[in-house]
Amino acid sequence: MDFVVFGRDPWGQIVLQHLSWNIVWVSILIAFTFLVAHAAYAVLSAFRKRSTSETDALEASHQDLPARITRHTFMARLFHWVTAATMMVLLVTAFFPILGIQFDWVTWHWIAGLVLTAAIIYHIIHTTFWLDFWSIWVGPGDIPEFRAELLRETGQEITGPKPGKYPLGNRLYHLVVLIAGLLVTITGLLMLPRIDTPILERNPYFLSEATWGFVYVIHGLVGVAFVGLLMAHVFFQARPSIWWVTKSMIVGWVTRRQYLEHHEPSRWPVGPNKT
Repeated sequence: MDFVVFGRDPWGQIVLQHLSWNIVWVSILIAFTFLVAHAAYAVLSAFRKRSTSETDALEASHQDLPARITRHTFMARLFHWVTAATMMVLLVTAFFPILGIQFDWVTWHWIAGLVLTAAIIYHIIHTTFWLDFWSIWVGPGDIPEFRAELLRETGQEITGPKPGKYPLGNRLYHLVVLIAGLLVTITGLLMLPRIDTPILERNPYFLSEATWGFVYVIHGLVGVAFVGLLMAHVFFQARPSIWWVTKSMIVGWVTRRQYLEHHEPSRWPVGPNKT
């Protein structure tokens, strides 16, 4: 199977043109295989939340906590759902025509791309100045959590540490989406001069033919990756055991009991100005 397509430029030179769209099915197959494997793992896993007695003891020592604890502010939830909507539009307009469903997709695609770009810029500013910026990142301080989770998976009873606001898996996923999102946004903006829009005058010679090929391949490759990433995200958030987390992205809060069952209070301080 060829993963890229080559062609000739106006001068007859062979140049890279774009990604071979057969790779879309490879991405779907990999994502589906991963989901099946994870479903089997979830059934066999020894992982468990805090025991009832341990959680009861924590509740007794944290009686000052509110009954509802803010997990996502309204603006953070708005960003999430705007991003979700634009990603769906981008994937539909990108891949449905390739699959044979023809419609006037170009305008919808570039508009959704600009909305996504604006949302990402807003999110960077919002998380930097108004939220706990470092709560989503992965670092050396997460090694004890990783070790504890591995020991729990082998059936060993240990007390902690539990995750902070975001479990390690969520933060690793965020890192992958961050890299993919920046790549698809930057390449998308570079491609904007190749089409007629009210914003920019069309200029197909903005980059050389060889460079355009690399831009298209990177943009296509990341777009294909997002198919698998979206499948994984929907699968994880639809699991009954994690529905309380999914619900928090709708209502914005989790209960005090859920907070103490699944999180380490010292790693996710909760108070009037903590979100």
